[in-house]
Amino acid sequence: MLQISAVVPVFNEEESLSELTQWISRVMHHHGFSYEIILVNDGSTDGSWEKIAELAEANGNIKGINFTRNYGKSAALDAGFKKAQGKVVVTLDADLQDSPDEIPALYEMIEKEGFDVVSGWKKERHDPISKTIPSRFFNAVTRWISGIKLHDFNCGLKAYKLKVVKNIQVYGEMHRYIPLLAKWNGFGKIGEKVVQHQARKYGYSKFGIERFLNGFLDLISVSFVHRYKKKPMHFFGLLGTLSFISGFLITCWLIFQKIYGLKNGLPVREIVDQPLFFLALVALIIGVQLFVTGFIAELMTSNQSKESEYKIDEEINFEY
Repeated sequence: MLQISAVVPVFNEEESLSELTQWISRVMHHHGFSYEIILVNDGSTDGSWEKIAELAEANGNIKGINFTRNYGKSAALDAGFKKAQGKVVVTLDADLQDSPDEIPALYEMIEKEGFDVVSGWKKERHDPISKTIPSRFFNAVTRWISGIKLHDFNCGLKAYKLKVVKNIQVYGEMHRYIPLLAKWNGFGKIGEKVVQHQARKYGYSKFGIERFLNGFLDLISVSFVHRYKKKPMHFFGLLGTLSFISGFLITCWLIFQKIYGLKNGLPVREIVDQPLFFLALVALIIGVQLFVTGFIAELMTSNQSKESEYKIDEEINFEY
């Protein structure tokens, strides 16, 4: 069995691929590791796929996956995880900002110290302040919501036991929350290691400020899905019941006012002329709709599975 699988998402990084794969191979040979490098071309518009094919032809340890279009980093990692065969799976970015020299230490933390996941922490970063400040804020909020005490959820350099990546599915922008997905799937021993952050050597960053907004939305999404995926009625049913009861109580109060006023000869407005009547009507309708939504969701979750959202055009050096 292979010792290490290096999974590298690639998006318009043609210039860095030769140096990156040589660097990884050099580290692997120096430490005597059996390995594979899985390069996942995420719809690059430059010559990245041609470069991957060239590298794979020269080195059988290099394997390539080519998407039909750009699906995002999460999809690229998910495809790589599905193909990985190493006892320890290490992820790196393709821009040379993650140092392959860190791989042996990450491997030791997984194999000898028994961690399920080890996340890199770029304590000293070579990024502009426009990236570092939003990143710190993002990480602080993510720590608070997830309960996982990591300093750098965005770091692309991470290591996992093989069984971890085989038991999680990464989609959307969930690559930032793989430690959280691992924890929710029973792999709770999560460590952290300070890693070297390299200055970008080629090209420019492919990620803008919108990734942080998308990240927050995905954190809310993954938290909600984890809590209510198997019991949607607990969420929709509760809200629906509260809404229905509120509408019912308001209706009872309006009827009581009407009867009490008629009995005592007091001036009473018609029920349908009062704003509270329409509020009660809306609450009753929403309550029923939410309850039915929860019931339908329960039926759907009993037999629904999520299919891969990406399409693979070509693969290189994979044996079946």
